[in-house]
Amino acid sequence: MSWWADGDEDDDDEFDESSIRMRPNPKGNRPRTKTRPEHKDALSGRIMTVDRGRFSVLIDQDTPNEREITSSRARELGRTPIVTGDWVDLVGDTTGDQGTLSRIVRVHERSTLLRRSADDSDAVERVVVANADQMLIVVAAANPEPRARLIDRYLVAAFDAGITPILCITKTDLADPAPLLAEFDALDLRIVTLSRDSVPVEELTDLLVGQTTVTVGHSGVGKSTLVNILVPGADRATGVVNTVTGRGRHTSSSTICLRLRAADGRTGWIIDTPGVRSFGLGHVDPANILKSFAATARVPEGEPPGGIPLTEAHDWEIIDRVEAGELGESGKARIESLRKLIDHTA
Repeated sequence: MSWWADGDEDDDDEFDESSIRMRPNPKGNRPRTKTRPEHKDALSGRIMTVDRGRFSVLIDQDTPNEREITSSRARELGRTPIVTGDWVDLVGDTTGDQGTLSRIVRVHERSTLLRRSADDSDAVERVVVANADQMLIVVAAANPEPRARLIDRYLVAAFDAGITPILCITKTDLADPAPLLAEFDALDLRIVTLSRDSVPVEELTDLLVGQTTVTVGHSGVGKSTLVNILVPGADRATGVVNTVTGRGRHTSSSTICLRLRAADGRTGWIIDTPGVRSFGLGHVDPANILKSFAATARVPEGEPPGGIPLTEAHDWEIIDRVEAGELGESGKARIESLRKLIDHTA
Protein backbone atom coordinates (compact mmCIF):
# COMPACT_ATOMS: atom_id res chain seq x y z
CA MET A 1 0.00 0.00 0.00
CA SER A 2 1.26 3.40 -0.82
CA TRP A 3 1.99 5.60 2.16
CA TRP A 4 -0.45 8.09 0.65
CA ALA A 5 -3.25 5.68 1.49
CA ASP A 6 -2.70 5.69 5.26
CA GLY A 7 -4.58 8.97 5.74
CA ASP A 8 -1.49 11.02 6.77
CA GLU A 9 -1.62 13.33 3.82
CA ASP A 10 -3.49 15.99 5.87
CA ASP A 11 -0.80 15.94 8.55
CA ASP A 12 1.85 16.31 5.89
CA ASP A 13 0.06 19.32 4.38
CA GLU A 14 0.00 20.96 7.79
CA PHE A 15 3.74 21.55 7.51
CA ASP A 16 3.86 22.28 3.80
CA GLU A 17 5.14 25.90 3.36
CA SER A 18 3.58 26.07 -0.07
CA SER A 19 0.13 26.22 1.53
CA ILE A 20 0.85 29.51 3.34
CA ARG A 21 -0.88 32.49 1.76
CA MET A 22 1.14 35.75 1.73
CA ARG A 23 -0.61 39.10 1.23
CA PRO A 24 1.42 41.12 -1.27
CA ASN A 25 2.45 44.70 -0.48
CA PRO A 26 0.08 46.74 -2.68
CA LYS A 27 2.54 49.66 -2.88
CA GLY A 28 5.45 47.47 -3.85
CA ASN A 29 7.78 49.20 -1.35
CA ARG A 30 9.57 48.25 1.83
CA PRO A 31 7.54 47.91 5.04
CA ARG A 32 7.66 50.97 7.32
CA THR A 33 9.99 50.96 10.28
CA LYS A 34 10.06 52.98 13.52
CA THR A 35 13.81 53.44 13.21
CA ARG A 36 14.44 56.96 11.94
CA PRO A 37 17.65 58.14 10.29
CA GLU A 38 19.89 60.43 12.34
CA HIS A 39 20.55 62.85 9.46
CA LYS A 40 24.08 63.59 10.62
CA ASP A 41 24.80 65.41 7.36
CA ALA A 42 21.86 67.83 7.77
CA LEU A 43 22.39 71.57 7.28
CA SER A 44 21.02 74.16 9.71
CA GLY A 45 19.05 77.23 8.69
CA ARG A 46 16.60 79.90 9.85
CA ILE A 47 12.94 79.94 8.79
CA MET A 48 12.34 83.24 6.99
CA THR A 49 8.68 82.81 6.05
CA VAL A 50 5.97 80.16 5.77
CA ASP A 51 3.56 79.87 2.86
CA ARG A 52 0.99 77.08 2.43
CA GLY A 53 3.15 74.24 3.65
CA ARG A 54 6.36 75.52 2.08
CA PHE A 55 9.15 77.07 4.13
CA SER A 56 11.75 79.57 2.96
CA VAL A 57 14.95 78.80 4.86
CA LEU A 58 18.18 80.83 4.99
CA ILE A 59 21.27 78.60 5.19
CA ASP A 60 25.00 79.31 5.39
CA GLN A 61 24.13 82.66 6.97
CA ASP A 62 26.78 85.41 6.75
CA THR A 63 29.01 83.35 4.44
CA PRO A 64 29.72 83.66 0.69
CA ASN A 65 27.40 80.65 0.18
CA GLU A 66 24.41 82.23 1.95
CA ARG A 67 21.17 81.42 0.15
CA GLU A 68 17.44 80.90 0.67
CA ILE A 69 16.02 77.51 -0.20
CA THR A 70 12.51 76.09 -0.28
CA SER A 71 11.67 73.22 2.04
CA SER A 72 8.82 70.98 3.07
CA ARG A 73 8.12 69.23 6.36
CA ALA A 74 9.48 65.70 6.77
CA ARG A 75 6.84 63.11 7.65
CA GLU A 76 8.53 62.20 10.93
CA LEU A 77 7.90 65.70 12.32
CA GLY A 78 4.17 65.03 12.38
CA ARG A 79 2.25 68.10 13.54
CA THR A 80 5.23 69.81 15.17
CA PRO A 81 4.70 73.55 14.54
CA ILE A 82 7.34 75.23 12.37
CA VAL A 83 7.17 79.03 12.42
CA THR A 84 9.13 82.04 11.26
CA GLY A 85 12.26 82.46 13.38
CA ASP A 86 12.74 78.75 13.99
CA TRP A 87 16.17 77.19 13.50
CA VAL A 88 15.86 73.86 11.70
CA ASP A 89 17.92 71.05 10.17
CA LEU A 90 17.45 70.15 6.50
CA VAL A 91 18.35 67.32 4.15
CA GLY A 92 17.87 66.73 0.45
CA ASP A 93 18.56 69.23 -2.30
CA THR A 94 19.92 72.35 -0.55
CA THR A 95 21.41 74.01 -3.64
CA GLY A 96 18.63 76.55 -3.83
CA ASP A 97 18.27 76.02 -7.58
CA GLN A 98 14.86 76.75 -9.08
CA GLY A 99 12.46 73.85 -8.69
CA THR A 100 14.44 72.10 -5.93
CA LEU A 101 12.94 71.11 -2.59
CA SER A 102 14.64 70.08 0.65
CA ARG A 103 13.09 68.53 3.77
CA ILE A 104 13.02 69.86 7.34
CA VAL A 105 13.84 66.95 9.63
CA ARG A 106 14.46 68.68 12.98
CA VAL A 107 13.42 71.83 14.84
CA HIS A 108 16.01 73.24 17.24
CA GLU A 109 15.17 74.06 20.84
CA ARG A 110 13.67 77.56 21.03
CA SER A 111 14.93 80.34 23.28
CA THR A 112 11.53 82.08 23.27
CA LEU A 113 8.10 81.39 21.82
CA LEU A 114 5.50 84.12 21.22
CA ARG A 115 1.99 82.68 21.32
CA ARG A 116 -1.59 83.89 21.10
CA SER A 117 -5.05 82.34 21.19
CA ALA A 118 -8.22 83.11 19.26
CA ASP A 119 -9.74 84.63 22.41
CA ASP A 120 -9.30 84.54 26.17
CA SER A 121 -11.54 81.48 26.55
CA ASP A 122 -9.58 79.45 23.98
CA ALA A 123 -6.77 77.47 25.59
CA VAL A 124 -5.48 76.33 22.17
CA GLU A 125 -2.34 78.32 21.51
CA ARG A 126 -1.20 79.56 18.13
CA VAL A 127 2.53 79.99 17.77
CA VAL A 128 3.35 83.38 16.22
CA VAL A 129 7.16 83.44 16.03
CA ALA A 130 10.11 81.68 17.65
CA ASN A 131 13.44 82.88 19.05
CA ALA A 132 12.58 86.58 19.26
CA ASP A 133 14.54 88.68 21.76
CA GLN A 134 12.41 91.82 21.58
CA MET A 135 8.85 92.85 20.75
CA LEU A 136 8.34 96.20 18.99
CA ILE A 137 4.76 97.21 19.84
CA VAL A 138 3.69 99.73 17.20
CA VAL A 139 0.67 101.91 18.00
CA ALA A 140 -0.58 105.17 16.44
CA ALA A 141 -1.29 108.29 18.47
CA ALA A 142 -4.36 108.75 16.24
CA ASN A 143 -5.97 107.38 13.06
CA PRO A 144 -6.63 104.73 14.27
CA GLU A 145 -7.16 105.70 17.88
CA PRO A 146 -4.73 103.98 20.29
CA ARG A 147 -6.00 101.04 22.31
CA ALA A 148 -4.23 100.86 25.65
CA ARG A 149 -5.86 97.54 26.54
CA LEU A 150 -4.48 95.93 23.37
CA ILE A 151 -1.04 97.19 24.38
CA ASP A 152 -1.59 95.54 27.79
CA ARG A 153 -2.19 92.24 26.01
CA TYR A 154 0.98 92.57 23.96
CA LEU A 155 2.92 93.32 27.14
CA VAL A 156 1.53 90.29 28.96
CA ALA A 157 2.35 88.04 25.96
CA ALA A 158 5.88 89.46 25.87
CA PHE A 159 6.40 88.98 29.61
CA ASP A 160 5.01 85.44 29.40
CA ALA A 161 7.42 84.59 26.55
CA GLY A 162 10.46 86.22 28.16
CA ILE A 163 10.70 88.84 25.39
CA THR A 164 11.71 92.46 26.06
CA PRO A 165 8.96 94.89 24.94
CA ILE A 166 9.58 98.25 23.25
CA LEU A 167 6.70 100.68 22.70
CA CYS A 168 6.76 102.68 19.44
CA ILE A 169 4.21 105.49 19.01
CA THR A 170 3.63 106.60 15.39
CA LYS A 171 1.71 109.57 13.91
CA THR A 172 2.56 111.90 16.78
CA ASP A 173 2.02 114.78 14.35
CA LEU A 174 -1.73 113.96 14.45
CA ALA A 175 -2.15 113.85 18.24
CA ASP A 176 -0.23 114.34 21.47
CA PRO A 177 0.88 110.89 22.73
CA ALA A 178 1.31 112.13 26.33
CA PRO A 179 -2.08 110.88 27.64
CA LEU A 180 -1.40 107.40 26.28
CA LEU A 181 2.17 107.29 27.56
CA ALA A 182 1.02 108.40 31.02
CA GLU A 183 -0.82 105.09 31.37
CA PHE A 184 2.50 103.26 31.19
CA ASP A 185 4.58 105.51 33.46
CA ALA A 186 4.75 102.77 36.08
CA LEU A 187 6.52 100.39 33.72
CA ASP A 188 10.23 100.34 33.04
CA LEU A 189 9.48 100.40 29.31
CA ARG A 190 11.59 101.73 26.44
CA ILE A 191 9.49 104.16 24.38
CA VAL A 192 10.18 105.61 20.90
CA THR A 193 7.99 108.23 19.21
CA LEU A 194 7.90 109.22 15.56
CA SER A 195 5.92 111.36 13.16
CA ARG A 196 5.57 111.74 9.41
CA ASP A 197 8.47 114.23 9.30
CA SER A 198 10.59 112.79 12.09
CA VAL A 199 11.54 109.12 12.13
CA PRO A 200 14.43 108.34 14.52
CA VAL A 201 15.99 105.73 12.25
CA GLU A 202 19.36 105.72 14.04
CA GLU A 203 17.74 105.34 17.47
CA LEU A 204 15.56 102.48 16.32
CA THR A 205 18.39 100.80 14.45
CA ASP A 206 20.59 100.92 17.56
CA LEU A 207 17.80 99.23 19.51
CA LEU A 208 17.35 96.48 16.92
CA VAL A 209 20.88 95.53 15.80
CA GLY A 210 22.22 92.38 17.37
CA GLN A 211 18.69 91.29 18.24
CA THR A 212 15.76 89.45 16.70
CA THR A 213 12.72 91.71 17.06
CA VAL A 214 9.10 90.81 16.31
CA THR A 215 6.81 93.68 15.33
CA VAL A 216 3.18 93.65 16.42
CA GLY A 217 0.38 96.18 16.10
CA HIS A 218 -3.15 97.03 15.05
CA SER A 219 -3.83 97.28 11.32
CA GLY A 220 -3.23 100.78 9.98
CA VAL A 221 -0.80 102.03 12.64
CA GLY A 222 2.10 102.31 10.17
CA LYS A 223 3.97 99.17 11.13
CA SER A 224 4.72 98.04 7.58
CA THR A 225 5.69 101.60 6.61
CA LEU A 226 8.17 101.65 9.48
CA VAL A 227 9.61 98.27 8.44
CA ASN A 228 10.07 99.55 4.88
CA ILE A 229 12.03 102.53 6.23
CA LEU A 230 14.25 100.40 8.44
CA VAL A 231 14.78 97.70 5.80
CA PRO A 232 15.00 99.33 2.35
CA GLY A 233 13.73 96.95 -0.29
CA ALA A 234 11.46 95.04 2.11
CA ASP A 235 8.43 96.16 0.07
CA ARG A 236 5.91 95.30 2.77
CA ALA A 237 2.40 96.18 1.61
CA THR A 238 0.91 99.31 3.18
CA GLY A 239 -2.65 100.61 3.30
CA VAL A 240 -4.85 103.40 4.60
CA VAL A 241 -7.27 103.74 7.50
CA ASN A 242 -11.00 103.70 6.75
CA THR A 243 -12.30 107.20 7.48
CA VAL A 244 -15.71 105.86 8.55
CA THR A 245 -14.76 102.98 10.86
CA GLY A 246 -11.35 104.28 11.90
CA ARG A 247 -9.91 100.82 11.28
CA GLY A 248 -6.92 99.87 9.22
CA ARG A 249 -7.17 97.38 6.39
CA HIS A 250 -5.12 94.18 6.61
CA THR A 251 -2.32 94.59 4.08
CA SER A 252 0.62 92.39 5.10
CA SER A 253 -0.79 88.87 5.19
CA SER A 254 2.33 86.89 6.04
CA THR A 255 4.96 86.76 8.75
CA ILE A 256 8.45 87.31 7.37
CA CYS A 257 11.96 87.61 8.78
CA LEU A 258 14.03 90.50 7.35
CA ARG A 259 17.65 91.50 7.87
CA LEU A 260 18.32 94.98 9.23
CA ARG A 261 21.67 96.62 8.41
CA ALA A 262 23.13 99.57 10.29
CA ALA A 263 25.41 102.11 8.63
CA ASP A 264 28.42 100.65 10.46
CA GLY A 265 27.75 97.14 9.17
CA ARG A 266 26.03 95.73 12.24
CA THR A 267 22.96 93.60 11.56
CA GLY A 268 19.78 92.53 13.27
CA TRP A 269 16.58 90.74 12.34
CA ILE A 270 13.01 92.04 12.17
CA ILE A 271 10.13 89.55 12.09
CA ASP A 272 7.17 91.50 10.70
CA THR A 273 3.73 90.07 11.49
CA PRO A 274 0.32 90.91 9.97
CA GLY A 275 -1.78 93.51 11.80
CA VAL A 276 -4.35 92.14 14.25
CA ARG A 277 -7.34 93.64 16.06
CA SER A 278 -7.27 91.20 18.99
CA PHE A 279 -4.69 89.17 20.86
CA GLY A 280 -6.11 86.32 22.96
CA LEU A 281 -4.32 85.28 26.15
CA GLY A 282 -6.13 82.00 26.83
CA HIS A 283 -2.77 80.20 26.89
CA VAL A 284 -1.26 82.42 29.61
CA ASP A 285 -1.26 81.31 33.24
CA PRO A 286 -3.26 84.04 35.05
CA ALA A 287 -1.03 83.68 38.10
CA ASN A 288 1.91 85.03 36.08
CA ILE A 289 0.26 88.21 34.80
CA LEU A 290 0.69 90.44 37.87
CA LYS A 291 3.96 88.74 38.71
CA SER A 292 5.36 89.68 35.29
CA PHE A 293 4.19 93.23 35.75
CA ALA A 294 5.96 93.42 39.11
CA ALA A 295 9.21 92.27 37.55
CA THR A 296 9.13 95.01 34.90
CA ALA A 297 7.71 97.92 36.90
CA ARG A 298 9.75 101.02 37.65
CA VAL A 299 10.42 101.13 41.39
CA PRO A 300 11.03 104.68 42.71
CA GLU A 301 14.21 105.43 44.61
CA GLY A 302 14.19 105.92 48.35
CA GLU A 303 12.39 104.28 51.20
CA PRO A 304 8.70 103.51 50.68
CA PRO A 305 6.21 105.14 53.07
CA GLY A 306 4.40 103.35 55.86
CA GLY A 307 7.17 100.87 56.61
CA ILE A 308 6.60 98.76 53.48
CA PRO A 309 9.55 96.34 53.30
CA LEU A 310 12.04 97.08 50.50
CA THR A 311 13.30 93.67 49.33
CA GLU A 312 13.97 92.44 45.80
CA ALA A 313 12.67 88.99 46.77
CA HIS A 314 9.16 90.38 47.33
CA ASP A 315 7.43 89.89 43.93
CA TRP A 316 4.34 91.75 45.07
CA GLU A 317 6.17 94.80 46.37
CA ILE A 318 5.02 96.85 43.40
CA ILE A 319 1.39 96.24 44.39
CA ASP A 320 2.11 97.47 47.90
CA ARG A 321 3.64 100.60 46.44
CA VAL A 322 0.70 101.20 44.12
CA GLU A 323 -1.72 100.88 47.02
CA ALA A 324 0.48 103.27 49.01
CA GLY A 325 0.06 105.83 46.21
CA GLU A 326 3.74 105.96 45.22
CA LEU A 327 3.11 105.46 41.51
CA GLY A 328 0.07 107.70 41.26
CA GLU A 329 -2.87 107.13 38.95
CA SER A 330 -0.68 105.38 36.37
CA GLY A 331 0.19 102.59 38.76
CA LYS A 332 -3.44 102.16 39.82
CA ALA A 333 -4.55 101.99 36.18
CA ARG A 334 -1.98 99.31 35.43
CA ILE A 335 -3.02 97.12 38.36
CA GLU A 336 -6.72 97.51 37.49
CA SER A 337 -6.11 96.64 33.83
CA LEU A 338 -4.06 93.58 34.66
CA ARG A 339 -6.59 92.38 37.21
CA LYS A 340 -9.25 92.55 34.50
CA LEU A 341 -7.04 90.44 32.26
CA ILE A 342 -6.74 87.89 35.04
CA ASP A 343 -10.54 87.73 35.35
CA HIS A 344 -10.88 87.18 31.58
CA THR A 345 -8.20 84.49 31.34
CA ALA A 346 -8.95 82.64 34.59
